[in-house]
Amino acid sequence: MNLSLYYELRKPSNVDENATYPAIFVMHGMGSDEQDMLSLFDGLQEEYFIFAIRGPIIQPPGYAFFEMEQLGTPEQSSFEEALAKVAQFIREAKQHFPIAEDQIFLSGFSQGAIMSMSLALVLGEKIKGVMAFSGYLPDIVKNNVASVKELSIFISHGEHDPVLPFEWGESANAYFNQLGAEVTFKSYPIQHGVSWENREAAFKWLKDNSK
Repeated sequence: MNLSLYYELRKPSNVDENATYPAIFVMHGMGSDEQDMLSLFDGLQEEYFIFAIRGPIIQPPGYAFFEMEQLGTPEQSSFEEALAKVAQFIREAKQHFPIAEDQIFLSGFSQGAIMSMSLALVLGEKIKGVMAFSGYLPDIVKNNVASVKELSIFISHGEHDPVLPFEWGESANAYFNQLGAEVTFKSYPIQHGVSWENREAAFKWLKDNSK
């Protein structure tokens, strides 16, 4: 199925035509691609539709979702365009696949985590939950946000992250708590990555927050 962004899909081997399924839309980090995120979610494809989205911008050796002005500050026009493109992709996926409207999850690592958390603020109650690994919330997305009081969010960050400081993850945690979301925040003694323990905690959170 051709949609507006390139993607890889993992889904149950036997899809019930009379059922709908929870869906996870996953986004990679800068310079990576959709295969990186698929490997992280390996093992969940029999229960979820998993859409691994490729960023639209070429960023050797892979791709990106948006450009940067400087560390911590996305370039506004490309950032807003990326949010709009992924929101459109989600709408298209819901039209063409048997996805449960109330079981939409977003996830990502690094730049993908930034996208996931930002899209939750833009789309509000259309999103059930978010798993954000090693990201942050840009200031430019904090104006005119949608209600996230029904949102559940799992935020994790490496305590020794040399790329995106640990404090930025703590700031995202505080911001979503301030907005009234149900936040689970986990820290790990790692650098810029996702440990096995981190992955298992996220999967447990996902199962607890899926029907």
